[in-house]
Amino acid sequence: MSKVWFVTGSSRSLGRNFVEAALSRGDKVAATARNTASLDELVAAYGEAVLPLELDVTDKAAVFESVKRAKEHFGAIEELTEQQLRDQLETNLFGAVWMIQAALPHLREQGSGHIIQLSSAAGLMAMPLGGAYHASKWALEGLNEALAQEVADFGVKVTVVEPGGFATRDGKNPDPLANGHMAEANPVYDGLRRHIAGFAGRQPAGGSAAAAQALLKLVDSDNPPLRVLFGQGFNPMLQQVYADRLKTWADWQDLSAEAHGNLNQSDR
Repeated sequence: MSKVWFVTGSSRSLGRNFVEAALSRGDKVAATARNTASLDELVAAYGEAVLPLELDVTDKAAVFESVKRAKEHFGAIEELTEQQLRDQLETNLFGAVWMIQAALPHLREQGSGHIIQLSSAAGLMAMPLGGAYHASKWALEGLNEALAQEVADFGVKVTVVEPGGFATRDGKNPDPLANGHMAEANPVYDGLRRHIAGFAGRQPAGGSAAAAQALLKLVDSDNPPLRVLFGQGFNPMLQQVYADRLKTWADWQDLSAEAHGNLNQSDR
């Protein structure tokens, strides 16, 4: 089972080395520094597995608040705070919206362009302990599906890239639901945490360099897909997820028809 670290002085020297060592083996880290810009490289490499926090350890109140934020960041749906969920949506959904709105007028004016949106396999399926992350990625998926239809007549293409697990610097596959674990043991969700950690560790890790080359082929395509998976680790699981959905809808289609009929009768 992966661990959650809280490391002060993460910008350089020993603190930085400790953070990188923990992340490289699949652990999660709340990394603090006086200036979180010094942690940007870690965030780019490890994504949700690292939580950057601005902190001056001589500020007692800030120390307690930072530890509290770290605890809240790694939580299940029942444990989510409103701010934690809003932070996820601000980054993964609203941040994407602002980028689209800034670029789209220029693409529409030139009559061409290709918006590549980075989603996740977590935008197509859901697993325990990743509720906030899933919510943001599912919303991103719906947003871009609508966007693709809105901009097609302007010659603008939209593709949502859905990576599975991709290797970080040490070649390991980071936990796709890294934001779903807490620093403190909680017997209600401990079993789920062990299961998810084990599952993540078994998934094959893709190579970032190969993904970059695949992206070039994608943008050079005359007819790029709306959605494309990068990596194969989640492919069988996603096929089963969609098969189960189709079967459930088919199994309950009589009730669906009944509900429609009842609505019609009540409307008369």
